[in-house]
Formats: sequence, C-alpha cells, structure tokens
Amino acid sequence: MRIVAGKYRGKKLITPQNTEVRPTSDRARESIFNILYSRFGGVQDKSVLDVFAGTGALGLEALSRGAKKVCFVDKDVKLVRQNAALFPSEKDNIDILCADLCLPLRAKGAYDLIFSDAPYDKGLNEKALENLAQSGFILPEAVCVVETRHNETLYLPQNFERVDERVYGMAKVCFFIFHP
Repeated sequence: MRIVAGKYRGKKLITPQNTEVRPTSDRARESIFNILYSRFGGVQDKSVLDVFAGTGALGLEALSRGAKKVCFVDKDVKLVRQNAALFPSEKDNIDILCADLCLPLRAKGAYDLIFSDAPYDKGLNEKALENLAQSGFILPEAVCVVETRHNETLYLPQNFERVDERVYGMAKVCFFIFHP
C-alpha cells in the first residue's frame, strides 16, 4: 500500500498483519480522489476527518494532495499512529483521536471532507455519521465519502444527500453532501 499522488506520491504505508483492518485499495483510493477533484473541487486546503481510520490511508492521501489538516478517529489507533509517524513534517497537521464513534463525542473542530470506512455489514457508518453531525464535527455542505460492502444497504439521515455511488470489486463508495 502506498500514497498514490501528491507530494508524498509513492511513499509506502505500513499495512495490517491481520484481516481485522481492511484498507481501501490503491486503485479505489485513486478513483475516489479523481471523483473528489472532478465533482467537488478536490481536497486542497480542506480539513479532513477520517473515521474508522484503520491505516489512515485515505486521510494521508488527502494530506499528500494538499489538505490543510487531517483528524483520524478509530477505536484502535496503533496503525494510524505508525503511518502518521512516517510523515514527521506533517505532525502539526495531524490529530489522532482514540474513540468509539457510536458514543457521544465532543467536537475538536468541524470538517469539510469526511471519510467513513466502517467494518462491513454492522450499520456503523450510519451511527457514526449521525453522531458526528449531531456533535458538530461536520460542516454544512461537507462532502462525506462512505465505503461499504458492494451489496450493503446504507441508510443515512435525510440531511445527507447521496450524489454519487461507485463499486470497486467488493467495495461500494457513496458520496454525500451534508445539509444540516
């Protein structure tokens, strides 16, 4: 696994040794960022929230492509901490929060771009995004990129407008705009 584009293009990331973490493939990540550029103006100067971060690949890709800051949130932050340490010059632009996304959280900031890649088939993306919206983590008109299993049904509240959906192998990626 590597950073696909931007100033850290080609930088290798630490990958999990078990199957509990399922990183988004390089190809799917490249496609996601192509859509973000073509439909939503890219990630330049955006504040990014990467939830169920796992390895942190999506947030680190955004940082490589010009995001101004990234906050990673997960219950287990070991891998994201290891990968974030590979970017020492970005330490002031990276926050890591160890938290259960389905429990009430106190916002440390609000974000323009949200990545959510929860474990498949557990309804966690819905719970987490609703909780993050209620807690003030998501800015109005923010883009939310949600990954699920290709045949998983995703039910987000009506203030999340689905604007695009793509399938990459076993993964489905949905793009939403948040309208509070």
